[in-house]
Amino acid sequence: MRDAAVRLAALVILLVATLGAVPVQAGDPAAGRKKAPMCQACHGLDGLSKTPDAPNLAGQNEFYLLKALKDFRTGARKSEQMSMIAPSLEEGDVADLAAYYSSIKISVTPP
Repeated sequence: MRDAAVRLAALVILLVATLGAVPVQAGDPAAGRKKAPMCQACHGLDGLSKTPDAPNLAGQNEFYLLKALKDFRTGARKSEQMSMIAPSLEEGDVADLAAYYSSIKISVTPP
């Protein structure tokens, strides 16, 4: 029983530490759509990648996009293309772009 309590406490601490790592800032999807043309060459305005080495952003989790963009901005995450673009983004730009791309509805049809 004590083992389970220790594991639960460790899990709670890990969860709190992870959530605190990237403060969630509410972005504006409409403002993000206006800023999306800078992403369009690789990721497409619709969030569907136009190049094989750029991921699709449409429908991606907003928290994930926020963290990824912030990590590219600080250099914690590396990418030749993103390392040139991300540092120019303001905090509000990051939140707006994440809100925009996460708001795009996608559908998947299994084979």
